[in-house]
Amino acid sequence: HVQLVESGGGSVRAGGSLRLSCIASTYAGNCMGWFRQAPGAACELVSSIGSDGSTYYLGSVKGRFTISQDKAKNTIYLQMDRLKPGDTAMYYCAARDSGCEWNLDPRDFGYWGQGTQVTVS
Repeated sequence: HVQLVESGGGSVRAGGSLRLSCIASTYAGNCMGWFRQAPGAACELVSSIGSDGSTYYLGSVKGRFTISQDKAKNTIYLQMDRLKPGDTAMYYCAARDSGCEWNLDPRDFGYWGQGTQVTVS
């Protein structure tokens, strides 16, 4: 029964920065990541990181967002720089037992946090 808790969301002006954190109650698996969902839109994978350190980024956030992990603390982070209004969404931390693969769907992740709101204006 892995539990995930996100924090760090808030409201910022365009061009600003935020850092999201996700703390797992225990080792959460071989792949952890961040999803986001805007009102009326589908839930999309923003970034993921494997236990081996490999990373994935959604094309629209490449060069602006950076995912990282602290294995000793069972924690991952998402540093978000040069934020745009299009980044506004609920951001969710998720984890899966299997490794990070291409084209992962929300259904591929078995553990989820409660979400943290990011608003950019």
